[in-house]
Amino acid sequence: MGGLVLKLAPKERVLINGAVIENGDRRGRLQILTREAHILRLRDAIHPDDATTPVRRVCYAAQLILSGDSDPQSARLPLLRRIEELSQVFTDPDSRASLAEATQALIDDHHYRCLKALRTLLPREDRLFAARGK
Repeated sequence: MGGLVLKLAPKERVLINGAVIENGDRRGRLQILTREAHILRLRDAIHPDDATTPVRRVCYAAQLILSGDSDPQSARLPLLRRIEELSQVFTDPDSRASLAEATQALIDDHHYRCLKALRTLLPREDRLFAARGK
């Protein structure tokens, strides 16, 4: 069987097709077989008020696809453009690899993988802003 496998910590929450689901007191595992299901781990979610930096805004846009709040087809091109804009700033090999992975995942309609790749840039972005602020 294929599909997305979610391994959940105790009391961890996940959004599936608009419904918040909370795991019980023990670790759990869900296998999602419906390819078109909208799934977002709430621990990965960025609050709209926190989407204040370029990487966070791109992550938030990818998150909206996962939550079902944006249409994947109409959001694809703007999101690809934003990823391309990030590639103008993040020029190191690791960041480029993350951006390439995010791009390919988006093209392949693997939106969670896209968000996961983009999230790897958050610590780098934080370091850049911290260095700029000194």
